[in-house]
Amino acid sequence: MDQNNDYVIEMLHITKEFPGIRANDDITLQLRRGEIHALLGENGAGKSTLMSVLFGLYQPEKGEIRKNGKPVSINSPNDATALGIGMVHQHFKLIEVFTVLDNIILGAEDTKLGFLQKKEARRKVKELSEKYGLAIDMDAKVEDITVGMQQRVEILKMLYRDNEILIFDEPTAVLTPQEIDELMEIMRNLAKEGKSILFISHKLNEIMAVSDRCTVLRKGKYVGTIETAGTNKQELSNMMVGRPVQLEVVKDDAKPGDTVLEVRHYTVPSKLHKKDAVHDVSFDVHSGEILCIAGIDGNGQTELVYGLTGLEKAGGGTLKLCGQDITHAGIRQRGQNMSHIPEDRHKHGLVLDFTLEQNLVLQRYYEPQFESHGFIKQGAVREYADRLIEQYDVRSGQGPVTRARSMSGGNQQKAIVAREVDRDKELLVAVQPTRGLDVGAIEYIHKQLVAERDRGKAVLLISLELDEVMSLSDRILVMYEGEIVGELDPKTTTVQELGLYMAGAKRQQREGESA
Repeated sequence: MDQNNDYVIEMLHITKEFPGIRANDDITLQLRRGEIHALLGENGAGKSTLMSVLFGLYQPEKGEIRKNGKPVSINSPNDATALGIGMVHQHFKLIEVFTVLDNIILGAEDTKLGFLQKKEARRKVKELSEKYGLAIDMDAKVEDITVGMQQRVEILKMLYRDNEILIFDEPTAVLTPQEIDELMEIMRNLAKEGKSILFISHKLNEIMAVSDRCTVLRKGKYVGTIETAGTNKQELSNMMVGRPVQLEVVKDDAKPGDTVLEVRHYTVPSKLHKKDAVHDVSFDVHSGEILCIAGIDGNGQTELVYGLTGLEKAGGGTLKLCGQDITHAGIRQRGQNMSHIPEDRHKHGLVLDFTLEQNLVLQRYYEPQFESHGFIKQGAVREYADRLIEQYDVRSGQGPVTRARSMSGGNQQKAIVAREVDRDKELLVAVQPTRGLDVGAIEYIHKQLVAERDRGKAVLLISLELDEVMSLSDRILVMYEGEIVGELDPKTTTVQELGLYMAGAKRQQREGESA
């Protein structure tokens, strides 16, 4: 079998336009049978758009798609499924109140005389999950399972439909380091079984670890395709951003000053079970330092932040911000000295149907510079939005009047970071600030956080990315099952030691906290 002309999918000269933007400009991508092919590019480079064209969600203005050398037309996801093409989207398409099994068979149900043949479906799903090492609980409801499990459900949905071309759109954006390793193993198994995989990512380690070849897009144009074995992270990042990128954080030693946030014996009840989500946690954040709370997702970090920012009521303990007791203060009152980059940008970060400029003044529209006698000064808002868009390189089709919903995930994230950093508060709570961002944007946001620190602000960083934790923080606290189990110095600790604390295998007695 000659490998070179054995392309299972070819996308030739694809052009796709949206109002004000050419998302794909004459792009050619060729996928070999049984390979893992990475698609790399900055946020808004057109990666997801290109895959949505292949999956039938968009129709291109120009170009053609071939399968096994023959032209095909894909007018809807149903056409794609019929051709054996499946896709796991960045934001999962699951029905939360359904069970795992019902989600997998939805839309591809086996029926006999109008009755569901669930027994047969269950057998097939069980076989697939064993064959590919995708352990799941078929009877659990989706709303009760972890994000990593939800992703397995999405993969099983594709396999259940006998798809042979699998598209993964940013599959690791929401996973823990352990889950990422598992997913890489699953992808290798799928490729061994003869599946062909297209894998959208901007995490260079993952591309180097798992892909055979890599195609790079930049600003909607095709840059090139290279064999992964013959390249390195620096070359890939240059191709992707068009300039050399600092992959390491550059910063001077911290000069911590006064205590900005004081947390004492803080407890937040859990919504899921009887145990507290955050239990008796005490720590301080000082001006001029980046304090990072590290941990595997689901160990109480989210609830801690909800408690600090006022999104959840505390179960006990006290909070002091800039010397004021804010334990029972409302959200707007806390916001006078605190800005917050939230974990879920769609739920708590943006109003998706508002324009970009409306989102940028969400917490300040009532300030005198933007409001007069109960009316918003549109001109002032536009001017302010233009400045932030320019300063933070927020890319969108129609500038300040773009609907937030239509922007790429990374640019939505940049907009939130711009808004929160620019509010210039004493404490910045940054939760997963670089989640889903490309190396160029990560470099920029890391610089912003270090600059905030150097201006004497207190930064509380919550991150699941071990590299980010190690390179950005001045002090690390590790949370495990709602408690702080260790305080580490990034200069003297190792990723391995940090991992042991995160997994609950090690803990320190932190003296003086209870005094």
